[in-house]
Amino acid sequence: MKKLFLLGLAVIASSNLLAQDLYIQAGKLVDTRNGKVLNEKTIIISGERIKSIENGFVEPSNEQDSLIVLKNKTVLPGFTDMHVHMESETNPGEYLERYTNNEADNAFNSIGFARNTLMAGFTTVRDLGGTGVNIALRDAINQGKVDGPRIFTAGKSLATTGGHADPTNGMKNDLMGDPGPKEGVVNSVEDAKKAVRQRYKNGADLIKITATGGVLSVAKSSSNPQFFEEEIEVIVKTAKDYGFHVAAHAHGDEGMQRAVKAGVKTIEHGTLMSEETMELMKKYDAYLVPTITAGKEVTEKAEIEGYYPELVVPKAKEIGPKIQNTFTQAYKKGVPIVFGTDAGVFKHGENAREFVYMVEAGMPAMKAIQSATITPAKILKMESDLGEISQGFYADIIAVDEDPTQNIETLKKVRFVMKEGKIYKSE
Repeated sequence: MKKLFLLGLAVIASSNLLAQDLYIQAGKLVDTRNGKVLNEKTIIISGERIKSIENGFVEPSNEQDSLIVLKNKTVLPGFTDMHVHMESETNPGEYLERYTNNEADNAFNSIGFARNTLMAGFTTVRDLGGTGVNIALRDAINQGKVDGPRIFTAGKSLATTGGHADPTNGMKNDLMGDPGPKEGVVNSVEDAKKAVRQRYKNGADLIKITATGGVLSVAKSSSNPQFFEEEIEVIVKTAKDYGFHVAAHAHGDEGMQRAVKAGVKTIEHGTLMSEETMELMKKYDAYLVPTITAGKEVTEKAEIEGYYPELVVPKAKEIGPKIQNTFTQAYKKGVPIVFGTDAGVFKHGENAREFVYMVEAGMPAMKAIQSATITPAKILKMESDLGEISQGFYADIIAVDEDPTQNIETLKKVRFVMKEGKIYKSE
């Protein structure tokens, strides 16, 4: 038996050892399916997947097997963040970078962002908009060329002319041009069909639309509706034909209602959501992706002179402080919730801040953990592969110092990360 002493002990064997099976002795194990914390379990891993879960601390009987001792840790399935932007990260020069960065620059930057995300215990993410580098990054991670989370990506998100995610917002007139469906800009039902099909052609996994104005775009409104109902309806219908679900960025209530009624699966942010919209979301089984951390971040950064363009500052001050309270009201109303942070608006790797804000806003810790494990797996149609430490599931396993149902802050310091049976972090 090869014994791997990890987490503060001496590492005496490599994570690349070719072992028949790998045993993890877990002091505590979070059972996300049943919402319980279990004591003294052994996880047996074969290749990329979990072979079995055994009671007590089981020792390998085969000398070819390896052992990882996490008896003083709490073990959980790897987390899923359902709203990230892997191509970029907030900084004072971010708006200028649109003109100075080449696609290759964004690609190299994304490698670091991906690694930071994985090291924070997020083994899966849903990328909700970039230039297309996010598709190449997904493929590079899948091929083992770079380290990072499993990515489901929208590629380029869909906007209307001048709307949030129009890639030419804020440019001078002779640079604006007239972007269309190929660039992710939609102005008719026919454009909507073509834009979805173009995302399929580009290799996206899902569709993201910007149903209302946004905070960080160089455009006046943060919340006006920006798609007609018939446009959203045909986007959802076309997406369904291609096996896509649809995510909708939305701060304003009218745009949210149009999106929910049309059949979008997730509402991102949901800041100005009314009680009527909350009831609609329950009726149509639409999920709120709260992104509280992004709200906190833009509120803070808006106070730094020159950090954002002048047009952005009042929107950040208006919208940012309201997101957490909306989450509280939505949770109390029974709106379905799935974990998402908008990482990239803040630093990648700080995603677990969202857990703290969710608990602070009234969601029990176990519910918050489930919102980042079993719930996203359902939306991504990966419920037999992700979100649980169970037989047959991918061996996406993380460990923290304490029981997070007693101290949610512990999730901000992940000590051990395994994805598909490979160890990426062992402090």
